[in-house]
Amino acid sequence: MRYAISLTLVLGLLWLGISGVYKPLLFALGTASVLFVVWLSQRMDVVGIEHNPGLFSWRMPAYILWLLGQIIASNLQVARAVLAPGRHVRPRIFEAPVNLKSAVARVTYANSITLTPGTVTLDLDGDRVRVHALLRESAEGVQSGQMHDKVAWLEQSR
Repeated sequence: MRYAISLTLVLGLLWLGISGVYKPLLFALGTASVLFVVWLSQRMDVVGIEHNPGLFSWRMPAYILWLLGQIIASNLQVARAVLAPGRHVRPRIFEAPVNLKSAVARVTYANSITLTPGTVTLDLDGDRVRVHALLRESAEGVQSGQMHDKVAWLEQSR
């Protein structure tokens, strides 16, 4: 039940933030939409500990801010590499270890790699992730394990 409540709160806040129009009819439609999605999620049996939107508690906003910083820094690296004459783009594919407990944490890690410009997660298989990196710096960023450690920190809040 608490997972359904947290899903309702997260979806309601998301709807309020995205809609931008606060009229009674839209509140009613938004409430109906959120309740329908929560009901459907429960009926499909996808509401639980692994799918709880409140899973990572207060650490999630801190992680999102850190990830935004990484996205901005990577954007600048890729832009410099593409626009600067003489600088070569050296794409590569490599594997990195994934030592995270939950499926949600592993997917969060893989999605975070993909969200960062210059890197794309190609495959997430158990304890390994295959990544395509556009630049040497991008590859080193994943191989250093900094993002993995941040997701592990995020996972500890469970």
